[in-house]
Amino acid sequence: MGEASLGSHIPDTILFDGRRAMKGYALNKMCYSFNSAENRAAFLEDEEAYCAKYGLTPEQRQAVKDRNVVALIEAGGNIYYLAKLAGIFGLDVQQISAQQTGMSEEEFRAMLAREGAE
Repeated sequence: MGEASLGSHIPDTILFDGRRAMKGYALNKMCYSFNSAENRAAFLEDEEAYCAKYGLTPEQRQAVKDRNVVALIEAGGNIYYLAKLAGIFGLDVQQISAQQTGMSEEEFRAMLAREGAE
């Protein structure tokens, strides 16, 4: 199934396609490594060295430093693998969702409360 058959793109969303998957291969491989507690500890001990070990690009390294999940997605990160990294950062689903919508955490929580009340 080619991209033409994917239908319309949702505005302001980042499409994870083959090009982005190739771009994010090293980042996603690193995030997959976090299945091991030993690797999570090694990352926390020296983030820069751990990122270098996997060959992350400068864009990916900066997004890791900034704890910016949206920038990580733009840099080729797959949200399922990035969830492991977000967990190391202590980010919960609402915090990640707030980043994705461009809202503050408080604005996002208020929006959820409004939507749930209707």
